[in-house]
Amino acid sequence: MILLVLGLALWIFAHLFKRLMPDARAEMGDKGKGLVAVAILASIVLMVIGYRAAEPVFLWFPPPFLTHLNNLLMLLAVYLFAVSGAKTRLSGIIRHPQLTAVKTWAVAHLLVNGDLASVILFGGLLAWAVVSVILINKAEPAPARPAPAPIGKEIGVAVAAVVVYGLIGMVHGWLGYWPFPGGGM
Repeated sequence: MILLVLGLALWIFAHLFKRLMPDARAEMGDKGKGLVAVAILASIVLMVIGYRAAEPVFLWFPPPFLTHLNNLLMLLAVYLFAVSGAKTRLSGIIRHPQLTAVKTWAVAHLLVNGDLASVILFGGLLAWAVVSVILINKAEPAPARPAPAPIGKEIGVAVAAVVVYGLIGMVHGWLGYWPFPGGGM
């Protein structure tokens, strides 16, 4: 669990560094971008290793029907993440689609994982995303809404989200966590 907690702490610090210590970040200049990127990559490695090595400590046993809700929320999370990069109509409605995707992803995983390592990982990332939205909203005025995207772009983002969602499901299966009800690979 120590590696998981260290990875989570490093992730949060690396992402909030610019907001919490803007002068120190500014002094680093462009070199700071590389250091933050390395810190984020290291945090992911630590979180993955820590999560996979954690001894299971079960806090609750989620009912199987929550798997369906998890899968629906995960499809929404992947779509929201795609929206953030593609600047579709929804990106004009939701100010932080990428952070909203992270929050949706974290809630989805908390619904189906009742162990302590999952609560630390997904709960910690949910808390980070909530704090990030609050800090960004306090520091920056709301940007102008983008012009509506063409319908072809909207359809393309939806199709891409479904494909990526399927790939994520396959990777989960290869890792031993089959996310879909009704059997595995």
